[in-house]
Amino acid sequence: MRDSRHADPVAREDPRSEEVLVVDERCEGGIAAHSSVTREGTVYGYRVRLTPRWIFSELAVHDDRGRSLALRRSESGAWTAGGHDRPDLAAAVDIDLSFSPFTNTLPVRRLGLGIGESRDIVTAYVTPALDVLPDPQRYTRTGERHYLYESRDSDFRREILVDADGLVVDYPGLFTRV
Repeated sequence: MRDSRHADPVAREDPRSEEVLVVDERCEGGIAAHSSVTREGTVYGYRVRLTPRWIFSELAVHDDRGRSLALRRSESGAWTAGGHDRPDLAAAVDIDLSFSPFTNTLPVRRLGLGIGESRDIVTAYVTPALDVLPDPQRYTRTGERHYLYESRDSDFRREILVDADGLVVDYPGLFTRV
């Protein structure tokens, strides 16, 4: 990935937009991304820290309604949300922000799947109300830049198109990059 990458996904079905800046900070031991997202009249701002291997370590998110969340994953895999231990997230490695397609990039980059390969994962799913839940998912690489995302606890599934850096270009019915 280049030193910085900018993507502007825009929602298809509701008034939603996002501007993401990903900065590769390998000289400081990791990757950082920050974003401003508008979804259904709510504005979110977030910062994500990742290891050089795209493993989640820290999230700070807030919205214009006064809600905020600090979410962390230690190197040993222990999670905290708002400073409280979250053992229910022990199986999670990635986060999934319900209001942003950017977080699909984390498993796409981290898993390094070959075409035809699948992997089941658990994410720490952050809802629009900034609640956090464990969420089982499956990613299957179906082509050079195509991945099938499947929820493992519902019938939701989408084939996602990504660019050469793994950033979402098209998430049918939800987001498309402009």
